[in-house]
Amino acid sequence: MFNSVYSKIGAAFGRLSQSLRVQLLFLVLLTLFGAIGFNLYDSFWSADATAKLVTDRTLLASARVIAEAVRVDEGGNVQVDVPPAALEMFDTGFGDRVFYQVITVWGNLVSGFPDLPLPAAQRVGEDRAFHGADVRVLMLDHPVVGLPEDGTISVTVAVTHNSQYAMRRQLWLSDFSKQFVLVFLASLVTILGLQRGLAPALRLRDAVRARGRKRLDPLPPEMVQSELRPLVHALNDHMERVQNQMAAQRRFVSNAAHQLRTPLALISTQASVAAREGDAARRDEALAALRASTRQISRLAGQLLTLSRAEPGSRRPRGDVTDLSKAAREILEAHAEEALRRNIDVGLEADGPVIVEGDGTMLREMLVNLIDNAIRYSGADGRVTVSVGQADGSAVVTVEDSGPGIPEAEREQVFERFYRIMGTESDGSGLGLAIVREVVEGAEGSVSLSDAEGGGLVVTVRLPLA
Repeated sequence: MFNSVYSKIGAAFGRLSQSLRVQLLFLVLLTLFGAIGFNLYDSFWSADATAKLVTDRTLLASARVIAEAVRVDEGGNVQVDVPPAALEMFDTGFGDRVFYQVITVWGNLVSGFPDLPLPAAQRVGEDRAFHGADVRVLMLDHPVVGLPEDGTISVTVAVTHNSQYAMRRQLWLSDFSKQFVLVFLASLVTILGLQRGLAPALRLRDAVRARGRKRLDPLPPEMVQSELRPLVHALNDHMERVQNQMAAQRRFVSNAAHQLRTPLALISTQASVAAREGDAARRDEALAALRASTRQISRLAGQLLTLSRAEPGSRRPRGDVTDLSKAAREILEAHAEEALRRNIDVGLEADGPVIVEGDGTMLREMLVNLIDNAIRYSGADGRVTVSVGQADGSAVVTVEDSGPGIPEAEREQVFERFYRIMGTESDGSGLGLAIVREVVEGAEGSVSLSDAEGGGLVVTVRLPLA
């Protein structure tokens, strides 16, 4: 039972600690209490100094009254009748005891307590202990008419600390009550200010929550303070990116469905023809076409899967070490049969290993699509040259073919998914260069297109060296 209660209390404190309002209020009050604590500490010592000053002034006044009452009789003796007013001025209702001493310059006691402790300097109050009590002591030297030249008397007055401490306490409590009222008012104003200041942020929260799943139009930045407007702009940018991504996904699904529908329809038709055909030769022809359509749709499905894997966030980051020269050689060997069948001259120019780090599988897929596109679009009796090297601290891969090339106006569009140049006779799906760009950008590289000498296309890929 107690564990459940403690867990609920802990959860409640956890939620409060994550509240911006609570955090701001805590910081403001912490600063305020810190300042007030310092002020109270300072005011305590100020009250103590004030109480000592008042006590010293009273002691000095009492000593003057006693000194004025000192006289020399006809026999040259010093006498004093202490006026009651000199002692009654300490009667403040706190039960203080008063002690005094009057002595001549020759050390003769005229009146008072002979063992009363004397301060180090006159007219300056000091704290001393006397008869088991702490007292405030002040001494005054005063000339007396009738004594020999420079004849003076010393009057020392001491009083217990009751009145002094009471005055210090009253002064400090008065300052404390003012500080307490200040803290209360400041806390109230802070809470109201936070409530009012956070209201636009809460309105922004409600506006985001109230939107439907399909509403991604931008929020008005004017609904919040200027400090929060960058957050609104960031939200708007994020929603715009989400809109663009959703549109791209819709286009991708639509294009993929369109690309898959045609070969699937051909497969269905060719299978029906092969099933009905009685002539063996024509049936074999239909089956060959069926196998070709199956290879086409299989290749398209493989490219769609590769493109999905190449998208950011679809795979965990990998740090494979890949030799681009070796990978290019192996991929060219795999395509050698197709190149020989179409009489295409393929070649590899590589001085040595070119090592990069990244997703080795996707880097090989990039090279496969580059080389496959080059052989596919070169045509019969064409030429494909793959070069792998290093330049300016980067790995550089160039694939040059003798195909029809790509018009400069369309070189950015060919990196879009399923985009194909009008008039091309190849049976490509329009995904090769899209896969290349996704892989290259995922490896923090770049890809560019240019014209080859004598006609054709040059694809240049730059990747960071390992």
